[in-house]
Amino acid sequence: MAGMARTWWGERFLDVLAITMDSGRLRRGRAYSGPGRLLSFDIAGHTVNATMRGNVNAYFGVYKEPRYEVTVRLKRIAATDWDDIAERISHHAAFLSQLLMNEMPAAIEDAFAAKGVHLLPRERADLIASCSCPDYASPCKHVAGVYYKIASLLDRDPLLLFQLRGMKFEKLRGKLAASPLGQALIDQREDGERKLEYHGHRYTAPRVEPLSATDLKSFWKGGSPPPSARDGSCEAASPAILVKRGGDYPGFWNRNNSFIEAMELLYTRVVNKNKASL
Repeated sequence: MAGMARTWWGERFLDVLAITMDSGRLRRGRAYSGPGRLLSFDIAGHTVNATMRGNVNAYFGVYKEPRYEVTVRLKRIAATDWDDIAERISHHAAFLSQLLMNEMPAAIEDAFAAKGVHLLPRERADLIASCSCPDYASPCKHVAGVYYKIASLLDRDPLLLFQLRGMKFEKLRGKLAASPLGQALIDQREDGERKLEYHGHRYTAPRVEPLSATDLKSFWKGGSPPPSARDGSCEAASPAILVKRGGDYPGFWNRNNSFIEAMELLYTRVVNKNKASL
């Protein structure tokens, strides 16, 4: 699956296709994930619905371009299991801090192992799909195309996995934020954001004086020099924190490297370069 996903969880998500499809359909499925084939794509709850363009093929008597309806789901985790999983996550500081920042913890499966379930799909039974095309094989290339599209979304929003498994992340986020540890982390993060907001106001506000019609020369030349920075030594609580909150791999970012890592480096370089003038 090299090149089809840019994150470790995206690659793991695609691995299940290799054990459920033959190589030919899998190869053709990649071409069906682009806008040229994908006419509509919608996520409703834990179900993905899509409409695909088919091929005109006179040999098989297909003279009008067909449209195929595709449905893709992941096997849902029971609601009772989700309660226990949320409880385990709420007592794990590393999991909490990353999830509340819209990041996927590398060891997230540890929170699911105690219930005998897993977040990322591993076997054929995890993938439930249907397509209106006449292909006898299931999953077909159209299903693979939709699956590849989901993987590209997960690169940018890994928490979509929770929704596809039956738990909307907004609901899970509420459970985590309500826990004592979650509340402490949120308070700490808000403190950091308040500090970050302070750095955007390094200069004192200018004094506002009414314009005198007889004093235009002073107006254009300025009555006094601008105030100098008093303290430019404070470090940001977290580089690019606002970028992080939006998630990695936004839609406009076509490179394989992490957008957040690139922005962290850029923010740090800009601050270091301009420290002398602040």
